[in-house]
Amino acid sequence: MGLVMVGLIAVGAPEVRDAIVNGKTDAVLSNPGEYQLSEEGEVVTRSVFPSAEVIDVNGATVDSAEFIGVPMVVNLWFAACPPCQREMPDFAAVHELVGDEVRFVGINPIDSASAMTDFADRMGVKYELYRDPLAELTDALGTLGFPYTVFVDATGVIVGDAGVLTEDELVGLINDYFDIEGGSDT
Repeated sequence: MGLVMVGLIAVGAPEVRDAIVNGKTDAVLSNPGEYQLSEEGEVVTRSVFPSAEVIDVNGATVDSAEFIGVPMVVNLWFAACPPCQREMPDFAAVHELVGDEVRFVGINPIDSASAMTDFADRMGVKYELYRDPLAELTDALGTLGFPYTVFVDATGVIVGDAGVLTEDELVGLINDYFDIEGGSDT
């Protein structure tokens, strides 16, 4: 019988990492691709999309609260994350379908600007990308793993969240949360 080691990349506040290490977490990601659930089984959402400083691809600092105003899909990811790699082409495809009605924002707390944009270009991503090098937005959203996606309505209320998503799942959630029809030819 072989030994299997699993690595966890923890990005976030020290109290979050300590809670995970000490077994005192109040939320678990039960199944990849499904909603992040609390121990009580309720969808974990924040009432309002947080304000935090992020950095655009040109190095300018932007307040994330400026994103609010239209329905929004905010995807937290990084290039070396295998599930992020799998879902990124699907996000690019869905953005092409509904990008005029829904704002797509990619948030990357790990990679350099060049690594982030090079990877996104290879994946066909044409939506907005921002770095979160201090993990301010990542922490404020309560991110425990990657990828992590939040759905924000036009008023700034977080209406849902998810882990790994396929193209069809993403289209379905956009329709559910924002009543916007999108779809693929498949």
